[in-house]
Amino acid sequence: MLPARGAERQVRTISFDDDNRIAAGDARAWLAESGALFKLAVPLALTHLAQMAIGLTDTVMLGRYDKTALAASVLGNTVYLFCWFIGLGPASAISPMIAHVLGARPDDRTETAAIVRMGLWSAMLMSIPLVCVLLFTDQILLFLGQKPNLAQAASRFAIPLAFGLPFALAFQVLRNFAVALSRPQPAFYVMALTVLSNLAGDYALIYGHFGLPRLGLLGSGIASACSLVLSFLAMTAAIALTPRLRGHLLARHLCEPHGGKLAEIFRLGLPMSAMQILESGFYLAMHLVVGVFGAVTVAAHAIAWSVQNQTSMIPTGIGVAASVRAGLAAGAQDRAWISRAGYSAIAATIACMTMCGIAMAIFARQIAGLYLSDGPGNPAVINTAIPLIWVAAAYQIADGVQATALFTLRGLKDVRVPTWIVAASFWIVGSIGCIGLSFGLDMKALGVWIGLAVALCMLAVLLCVRLHRVMRSTVTASVPPERD
Repeated sequence: MLPARGAERQVRTISFDDDNRIAAGDARAWLAESGALFKLAVPLALTHLAQMAIGLTDTVMLGRYDKTALAASVLGNTVYLFCWFIGLGPASAISPMIAHVLGARPDDRTETAAIVRMGLWSAMLMSIPLVCVLLFTDQILLFLGQKPNLAQAASRFAIPLAFGLPFALAFQVLRNFAVALSRPQPAFYVMALTVLSNLAGDYALIYGHFGLPRLGLLGSGIASACSLVLSFLAMTAAIALTPRLRGHLLARHLCEPHGGKLAEIFRLGLPMSAMQILESGFYLAMHLVVGVFGAVTVAAHAIAWSVQNQTSMIPTGIGVAASVRAGLAAGAQDRAWISRAGYSAIAATIACMTMCGIAMAIFARQIAGLYLSDGPGNPAVINTAIPLIWVAAAYQIADGVQATALFTLRGLKDVRVPTWIVAASFWIVGSIGCIGLSFGLDMKALGVWIGLAVALCMLAVLLCVRLHRVMRSTVTASVPPERD
């Protein structure tokens, strides 16, 4: 049962330790929750930024190598990310499941370890069909109407990534395990090492340094795949070296099935995958629409997309932290804590994304110039990219709020209704806006980006309404039923 109102007002000892419950009705409780949130969110945001820096490294290196290679890498990476997002759903279920367990039983190890082991099982099961999809990247892009030269080049980038995908998903399982135990730092160090590895690999294999062959686009794909393998191996080592994490003995009984946990992972994870399919599918459609406007427009779109991807990692980090905090509160059956976790995360997101939007609007030209070296045709790409970056700057708050709200709902194990909200926002409002503006009003890529902005604004509003309702009506069960 929920604590009585009088009990909610009682001030217990307030700690910034993520494992301790924070419950009080005054300002100290909100400050303590904000502190706990930032303690978890900052390394998470840095980890996500480092993870996206792998793609940024590829984009910058290939942009300076050849703008056609840059355009092809965008298409190939889009197919890869589509597969990665699908596989990410079950891996994303690990954090809220563990958080609910630890909220109720902070010292539990047996059930937590079983969740992680079944998470690794789910990663391998999801990888099998997704690797097959990546092996046919060129046929998929040709079917979707892309130019043959770009489709074939994109395949050279995506096929090496297919062999790194299982390791990428397994890394996410281990990372989410560490995050749920409020130990996000090892994942950050691992991703920093991975970025440096990918940078060295790109430098060596794209341009043919250190006595290695000059492979261009293929070299970038190989370097990225090797970095994905390294991330999993390094995360495994980090867990073994972290006392709080290695005590769960994850390798023990690794091959022993746990049907209940595996079923719950897929029960929560598949709707998350559906959300990722809907979102990444919409983004893929955006890229494909922009692809018909030529290489200069695609390259400009790639630059703006890379910029907004970097800033989106900030609310992703805050959102993942909020999902853990909300999950702990739900497991502890503390409704007041749930509200503080959700509202604190939304406020932090608005503050951070406001600063990002202002910086993007002011320094749009300088940001675009970072991606291209001086060369023929490059000024046209930069001039085309600047308005797209301005649009991205305008929707930073909406993009951040929707991401944070969505992750917080996941932490409360509310996944079905948000899936329908994502579907309506992107595929009804967004698709109509993108197509109508880009072709109907002949705004081309700019119309696509404005349509995306409208979709994100609607999504942010609807998810905030949903989050407010769920936090007000949350029932105190370890796995709350879906609400209409």
